[in-house]
Amino acid sequence: MTVHPASRESLLEEALGHGGPIIVFDGVSLAFDEKVILREVSFTLKTGHTKIFLGASGAGKSTILRLILGLLKPDGGRIFVNGEQVDRMSEQQLMAVRADLGMVFQEGALFDSLSVRDNVGYKLFEEGWPAAEANGRVQEVLGFIGLAEFIDRGPAELSGGQRRRVAIARAMAAKPKILLYDEPTTGLDPITSITVDEEIIKLRDLEGVSSILVTHQLRDAFYVAEHTAVRRGDRIEFEKASPDKCEEAEFIMLRDGRIAFEGNAGELRAAARTDPYIEAFLS
Repeated sequence: MTVHPASRESLLEEALGHGGPIIVFDGVSLAFDEKVILREVSFTLKTGHTKIFLGASGAGKSTILRLILGLLKPDGGRIFVNGEQVDRMSEQQLMAVRADLGMVFQEGALFDSLSVRDNVGYKLFEEGWPAAEANGRVQEVLGFIGLAEFIDRGPAELSGGQRRRVAIARAMAAKPKILLYDEPTTGLDPITSITVDEEIIKLRDLEGVSSILVTHQLRDAFYVAEHTAVRRGDRIEFEKASPDKCEEAEFIMLRDGRIAFEGNAGELRAAARTDPYIEAFLS
């Protein structure tokens, strides 16, 4: 996919003028020695939307997350998070940007020596939140993910799916506007994976959180892309998304460091009928 300079500038101006939490990659390239990871990658994440990154191992999916966090610097191009150009920032400047980012790792990365309460509230306690306020927020987010009764348990007492959901609660505790998910359902059985997918959907649709999901799990990717969360009284229900809601979750497929496809679930399936690479990947 080639984006002309004029189009890139237009895309950038539109994105930065949006006024909300957003991520913009503008012609980003990165190589490690002779190995090219990304080649002039450009995309925009809109407020309250999800980008789902697919591609073979080594395609650069997780590298995208590290670039957003400022853990890597690109060789070329620009990266904006909440309107701030992070690729030029010092480590100290990046700390302020990261305050608005939550990260959910593949294995959950919980502290085994701490209770669920202390895991979820870790960042709040570190930032000096008043104890009552921090505990209230911990209880709120655990209630949101349906694990309030586990607040005093240790991670070893939880199932794999519960640990991932606690990791999501920890990531959302400080109320970040953007959440980054790196293979959040890998290693989980299909039923448990759906519970994690539903937390991702709830945060997007009910809390307005913008998110990037990196995954190899096609079933989970399509579930997140094609379902929506609806609050009905005290219940939260999940249903197939209408065509306009499906526009809020788009796929990006990386191939050889470039964007080979960008679009919604229906467009991805249609592309598979004419593109052998996409067809092989989805099969």
